[in-house]
Amino acid sequence: MVVVFSRFVAFTNRHPVVRGMISYATIWPISNLIQQSMAGKSLETYDWITPLRFSIYGGLFTAPTLYAWVRLSSIIWPTPGLKTAVTKAVVEQMTYGPAALMCFYFGMSLMEGKSLQEAVEAVKLKFLPSWQVGVFFWPVLQTINFAWVPEKNRVPYVSACSLVWCCFLSYMHQLQLKQKEMHSSYAIGN
Repeated sequence: MVVVFSRFVAFTNRHPVVRGMISYATIWPISNLIQQSMAGKSLETYDWITPLRFSIYGGLFTAPTLYAWVRLSSIIWPTPGLKTAVTKAVVEQMTYGPAALMCFYFGMSLMEGKSLQEAVEAVKLKFLPSWQVGVFFWPVLQTINFAWVPEKNRVPYVSACSLVWCCFLSYMHQLQLKQKEMHSSYAIGN
């Protein structure tokens, strides 16, 4: 078992994107289950398909794109230090952050079987409120990441921070579904 584990560690050291993919594929569905629990669901009533979607999306899309951003930012700003870390965090919040949010809402909507128009509407409805919260959440965490976390561990660090963030995204995603249900029942009642 020790040999298998050391080979796995060696493999993820050679291919750090895999470490990030595993982190996101694990942490994002956990955060969705936390959000469902906070919404009053239990083991018997969880929507198990949604955490699966979060796992697939986080592991196969978010982790690789974040890894690419982290690598690119290290090439553009190779000098370590607090000033560079703040610069990277601010640039990320203005570039990668908005793109990642739009992709999340659009991609998750499509994974739920919604139409392209419904996916666009989800982005229009949720992007700005989510990004406004992210402006206060991510720059501090990313400054820490870029200043003190070794590059090979930056994507797993962000995936750990995203446990809280993903609970928020899951909440925002479910909020729209509840609003639609309320509007539908109101329209039926009138």
